[in-house]
Amino acid sequence: MTVALQIDGLFKRFGEQQVLTGFSLQVARGEVVGLLGPNGCGKSTVLNIICQLLQADAGQVQLMGQPMMEQSAYARTLIGYCAQETALYPDLFPQENMHFFARLYGVPAAQRNARVAELMERFNLTPYASTRAGLLSGGWQQRLSLAVALVHRPELLVLDEPTVAVDVEARMDLWSLMESLRDSGATILLTTHHLSEAQRLCNRVALMRGGKVAAEGSVPDLISRVPGQAVVKVQSDDPQAVIQKASDLGWPVRQHAGKLSLLLPQSMSLREVVDALDGSKVRAVSVDPVTLEDAYFELVDLKHELC
Repeated sequence: MTVALQIDGLFKRFGEQQVLTGFSLQVARGEVVGLLGPNGCGKSTVLNIICQLLQADAGQVQLMGQPMMEQSAYARTLIGYCAQETALYPDLFPQENMHFFARLYGVPAAQRNARVAELMERFNLTPYASTRAGLLSGGWQQRLSLAVALVHRPELLVLDEPTVAVDVEARMDLWSLMESLRDSGATILLTTHHLSEAQRLCNRVALMRGGKVAAEGSVPDLISRVPGQAVVKVQSDDPQAVIQKASDLGWPVRQHAGKLSLLLPQSMSLREVVDALDGSKVRAVSVDPVTLEDAYFELVDLKHELC
């Protein structure tokens, strides 16, 4: 395994607030790693340090085996960055944006035309070649931003919530593009609040809490840490009655944002669950597979109520 990105013991404080408290993470070459956590946990700070927009108070970042600070400006050419807010020039056409950033990143003049043409085709931007970037929809602007981030063939692609501000259809299109990048061997560090996005795209996920990684592993590994084979989501006029019934049955109970979930120790049909909860004034019930969202709440969200 070739390590593309190695982060060891990052600390960062802003005034009285300690944002990073010993953050460590490794990303292998050709791997897609998702970095998940609540607002304020330090995700953006980590990315800003990786991209050399911030300096850590302590700790080290190595890119392709070399300390980032020793590579200085050269390290920036090894990273492609795509954020939730586009950094395009709105008055330029898509290919003009790509040519500009290709020059900025030092792509040789003899290679620029071919590289821009390749990305225009790969990202289906050719029909919009005569449309200024500022007139593109949010989804197409983000598609162009992703192409711009790849124009210099970076060793590491950093995606900071790339689909947060686009509609559902555009999000699905971007997911397909990111899947194709993953399948072609791209090395990607992705932050997102869409847990379904991480579950679909990532080889491995790191869950952050309190400025460091609280848990990490493949999606199946993280899901396996939830003490249940399935999740029952319940709506009831008497939640305490449901909690008592679940306790009598030996089913762990979780409450998040006022929503009640029961963890089944073994697989059961919907009819079996309804029969087991008989008498607890259930209005609606569903039986769902355990997902990364359940693992996230189990391993990161300390505010859930364990009953």
